[in-house]
Amino acid sequence: MSKAFLVLADGTVFEGTSIGAEGSTIGETVFTTGITGYLETLTDPSYFGQLVTQTFPLIGNYGVIPEDFESRKCFVKGYIVRELCSLPSNFRCQSDLDSFLKSQNIVGIAGIDTRALTKKLRESGVMNGMIISGTEKPEVTDSLLDKIKAYRVEKSVETVSVAQAVSKKQDCVAGYPEINHHILKNEKAIKIVLWDFGAKYNIPRELEKRNAEVVTVPYSYTADDILKLNPDGIMLSNGPGDPADNTGIISELAKLVKYNQNQIAAGKKPVPIFGICLGHQLLALSRGCKTSKLKYGHRGGNHPVKEVETGRVFISSQNHGYAVECDSLPSYAKLSFYNSNDKTCEGLTYTDIPAFSVQFHPEACGGPHDTNFLFDKFISNILSNKGGN
Repeated sequence: MSKAFLVLADGTVFEGTSIGAEGSTIGETVFTTGITGYLETLTDPSYFGQLVTQTFPLIGNYGVIPEDFESRKCFVKGYIVRELCSLPSNFRCQSDLDSFLKSQNIVGIAGIDTRALTKKLRESGVMNGMIISGTEKPEVTDSLLDKIKAYRVEKSVETVSVAQAVSKKQDCVAGYPEINHHILKNEKAIKIVLWDFGAKYNIPRELEKRNAEVVTVPYSYTADDILKLNPDGIMLSNGPGDPADNTGIISELAKLVKYNQNQIAAGKKPVPIFGICLGHQLLALSRGCKTSKLKYGHRGGNHPVKEVETGRVFISSQNHGYAVECDSLPSYAKLSFYNSNDKTCEGLTYTDIPAFSVQFHPEACGGPHDTNFLFDKFISNILSNKGGN
């Protein structure tokens, strides 16, 4: 295997071996603490623009399983691992990870000290980096570092969102005995609009398990476009990038909020809203909250969050580099979850409209599934609303 190098914006160079496609790539260097779920990580649109470091030392041991993908392609900018397994073993395996990275034209590096890299990112904060493979060790010049530092994740949501609306309904409740069936025993059809900012496949799956018709619409849809579909509920998806960059979406979300307020004032039915990750941040921004970038973000499947109302702690899957600022919450936004490690905002409930959101991923297909009940809560809100005036 040919050599590969990871050059960080501070001039640090890690030498390893090339995996995936040969070439060079620049991105925001981040780390995820997931032990399993590397396929879900690679195909999670929220990693758009990032060089993803797996802290778990052996990656690829169960190969490539297309049924576990969370989107139509791999969206990471580059991939960093300690050891890549070349002989995967799993009855569902269809390929090895190196071949998959090559097919997706993803430049990667293996054989570096990922513990040292993770410690650096924890101490210094997330920084840009460049993976260079198929060449000799690069000379770290000022011009090279300036090029790396200049990189910024741009046009993220528009790149990962669907191009046009997609409607799908699966009456498959019987196949999922773990779902609370008492919630689902209704004869009324439920239509949920999933506003796609980079939605993982498991979000519509979880809604479809609960016997809902899911209409996925592009990021470019307006509030009027969504309301014309006559939704019973609106799902705001996860996605990549700085939430504050999405001024158009934030403006349209504010219109949906105003619509709900007007409906309630007129004694009519509002439309319940549920936001996840970027959707949580965008809804908060539309309500006057502020967001800020975290030092190194939260990525992985072992993040504890505490529910304010009950005091119960759940283990959650997370993937975000920004957070809603707790001291920016208006009176009608109540903190529902917070991060047990750094006390950052992990969930909000709005008291003036039927809307709630969480920063973590209750749909996490790779696990944990502790907070999957939030989809039941959303469906319950919709059914209660449909049973009203």
